[in-house]
Amino acid sequence: MDRTQWKREFSVRFCKRENELKWLFCELYHNDLQAYDYFVSMLYRNWEERPESLRTIDRYREKNQTWYKGHDIVGMLMYVNAFAGNLQGVREKLPYIQSCGVNYLHLMPLLESPKGRSDGGYAVSDFRKVQPELGTMEDLSELAEACHEMGIAVCLDFVMNHTSEDHEWARRARAGEKEYQDRYFFYDSWDIPNAYEQTVPQVFPTTAPGNFTWCPEAGKIVMTTFYPYQWDLNYANPVVFNDMTDCMLNLCNHGIDVIRLDATPYIWKALGTTCRNLPQVHTLVRMMHIVCEIVCPGTLLLGEVVMEPSKVVPYFGTVEKPECHMLYNVTTMASVWHTVATRDVRLLKNQLEQVFALPKEYTFLNYLRCHDDIGWGLDYGFLSQFGQQEIPHKRYLNDYLTGKWPGSPARGELYNDDPRLGDARLCGTTASLCGIQSAREAGNPEAMERAVRLDIMLHAFMFSLSGVPVIYSGDEVAQENDNSYHKDPLKADDSRYLHRGNMDWERAEKRKEEGNPVQLVFDGIRTLEKLYKGKTAFDARADTWILDTGNDHVLGIGRYYEGQKLLALFNFDHEPQTAWLREDESYTDLMENAPASAAYVRIPGGSFRWLLHDYNA
Repeated sequence: MDRTQWKREFSVRFCKRENELKWLFCELYHNDLQAYDYFVSMLYRNWEERPESLRTIDRYREKNQTWYKGHDIVGMLMYVNAFAGNLQGVREKLPYIQSCGVNYLHLMPLLESPKGRSDGGYAVSDFRKVQPELGTMEDLSELAEACHEMGIAVCLDFVMNHTSEDHEWARRARAGEKEYQDRYFFYDSWDIPNAYEQTVPQVFPTTAPGNFTWCPEAGKIVMTTFYPYQWDLNYANPVVFNDMTDCMLNLCNHGIDVIRLDATPYIWKALGTTCRNLPQVHTLVRMMHIVCEIVCPGTLLLGEVVMEPSKVVPYFGTVEKPECHMLYNVTTMASVWHTVATRDVRLLKNQLEQVFALPKEYTFLNYLRCHDDIGWGLDYGFLSQFGQQEIPHKRYLNDYLTGKWPGSPARGELYNDDPRLGDARLCGTTASLCGIQSAREAGNPEAMERAVRLDIMLHAFMFSLSGVPVIYSGDEVAQENDNSYHKDPLKADDSRYLHRGNMDWERAEKRKEEGNPVQLVFDGIRTLEKLYKGKTAFDARADTWILDTGNDHVLGIGRYYEGQKLLALFNFDHEPQTAWLREDESYTDLMENAPASAAYVRIPGGSFRWLLHDYNA
């Protein structure tokens, strides 16, 4: 396509969206037309710099806007250094990633960050440089290109709420340059910060209390919602939005297909509020969505909104004016581990009913574990009807999943424990929380069999939900907790490193040994993936509903699409249980590839059944 056609393509996309974009920008930034004109010129510059290979992908996805929906995508989440040392190492391991059935690769934060003050890469000092030990921006482009050749989409975190205190803007603000202090929240006295503290919750009350930090070099106070070395950006300043959008588009032009918007609800601050989920946040995200439609329509926005469902769903926007293309199914992850600990599916049923009631256009990322801790943001109003009180119940969940509860096979650790409030979050790999670690340590074959069965069952549950299933790197080979983090002074205070250990490649080789627990988990998950991609009942457009199993230990999910009806049954109890369905049709047990009845379904402890009826047959 020649340059004239390029310009025409940009012009058509821009003109189609200009009225809304200009209106939103000028309303938010008080008709600052100079800032708007710069904004538009920046969009065009990024469009001009976009490689033709990425434009080709854009054109395909622009015509196929549901390319990421359906049931074709399986994701994997990883830290580059933990998985393969650096970006070139990941590129060399792409055949392994492909052998896992993965075609969506989420790379955890890899941009330049100061050692020891990075919060795992979430304190970025330069948005245009890769952390040196991981490689270069050219390495990132080459990895993305290699992924695209193999049909793998690439996701990368974009930390937009704050920068590192080592970022150039922060250094110049520290030196007293007002232009750069205006990009953050600087105050001469504690009057306004103290007023904020009256209404703004603390994110890390034990490890990083408060929302402000004294900056001795500037002689002022700066807003630091997360950690003292992470300075909150002031998006009320259009320069911040313009320049950060420029940084985001630069990542897109290096081949990133999915931009994960970190800490999305926090990006707009206003005195007298919680500084969470304010209306201006939605304006900013909507503008970013439009920007992608103009410059890089093959790019998706993934919103990180770690809150209850009522506050998560608005970040989809509307069908007419969408914001994020995808959101994390955060509450489901917590509810799953609650159900593992309690063996009672009623809370999980209630939560899933809310998700199933949402429009099918909404796409969630579903996962069992991620890089972060498990927070117990459960519906305690619902649990109270069963006599559960919040603090004692959280204590039980943590005791069970750390192995303190008698008979528990789980081996996790607490994170951000606050004895004063009786609150704590949880860390651990999927395998260790399922009991694979404790079974190996005890040399107990029966316990190992139960643990492997539970691990595979939980993955089957994840694949039974509409959306994009994402596996945490290492879970495919049942990787256990990495207790070595205790010996690293840069990690010892953060128990999340328990499940952020280096990929155990010796363990991965055991996936080829028949009967080994690693092989059983790996092959079990691969079987699930193949069925997931091969049966239309798993399509995101399917009707979904909760089945009445007549048993509080057994969760039932029904799915129907294009003539295929799936009954997915999950026994969270340790003992065999029966689901009382009384379904009359003939079914096939997908895991056994054998005829099955769906009248009274017997399910082993910690196991599942996928029963399919195909009306087309």
